Amino acid sequence: MPRVLLLGGTTEASALARLLADGRVPAVFSYAGRTEAPIPQPLPMRTGGFGGVEGLADYLKSEGITQVIDATHPFAAGMSRNAVAACTQAGVPLLAVERRPWAEEPGDRWHHVADYQGAAALLPPERTSVFLAIGRQNVAAFAGLPHRFLLRFAEFDARQSVPLNAELIVERGPFDFDQELALLRAHDVRWMVTKNAGGSAARAKIDAARRLQVEVVMIDRPTLPPRETVETAAQAMEWLGHHADLGL
Repeated sequence: MPRVLLLGGTTEASALARLLADGRVPAVFSYAGRTEAPIPQPLPMRTGGFGGVEGLADYLKSEGITQVIDATHPFAAGMSRNAVAACTQAGVPLLAVERRPWAEEPGDRWHHVADYQGAAALLPPERTSVFLAIGRQNVAAFAGLPHRFLLRFAEFDARQSVPLNAELIVERGPFDFDQELALLRAHDVRWMVTKNAGGSAARAKIDAARRLQVEVVMIDRPTLPPRETVETAAQAMEWLGHHADLGL
C-alpha cells in the first residue's frame, strides 16, 4: 500500500493535496512550520522540520513512506536538498513539482542577483521607494538602507522586526494586475526586489512593474541537486500512478 509524503506550502501543493484526497491515496501533508495559520488541507497534516537529512530519512522509514513529492517553494532550498539526500539514503522515489521560472519580456527592467545581500547592494545609494516583495523571513539584509520600504506579508508576528522606514501591509494574495498596478502607483514604487518564484499566482506584480517601468531586482533561484521534476499537480499524479501502481 502506498503512503505519500507531500512537502507543501505552495498553490501546487494544495492542488495536489486535493487530487490525492479525491483519489483516496494515503498521504501526509507537511508544512515547514513558518506559517502561523496554514491553509487547511484535505489530508492529515504535520508541521515543523524533520531534523535534517537523518531525521527525514528516519521519518520516511518509520512512517512507511513509499513516495515523496516535494512541492515546496522554489526558494525552500534547504528542504529540497534534504529531501534529495534523505530519499537517496532511504531508497524512496522523489518527485519535485517545480514551477517554470519567470522569463524576462520586452519592456522589463530586470537586474539579476544571486541572493538578498546582492539585492541590497544593487539598490541605488540615494533614497527611493522600494517594494520588498520577498516575504517576511528575509528583510534583515536591507536594514540600515535609506530607502522607503513597502512590505507586504500574508501574516505578521508582532515579535518580528521590520525596518523603521517601512510601511507594512498585511494581506494574503493572490493579487491581480489592477491591484498590483494601483499598489505600485499609490506608493510611488521605483524599485522592486523579488524572487523568481515563477507560476501565475504572484506574476501580476511583475507585469505591473513592466507597465510602470519599475526597476526590478530579480533574485535568481538557488541551485539544487538533480532530481526528477514536473510542472503541475496533474503530472505529479501521473508519476505517482506509475510509481505506486495505483491505476490513476
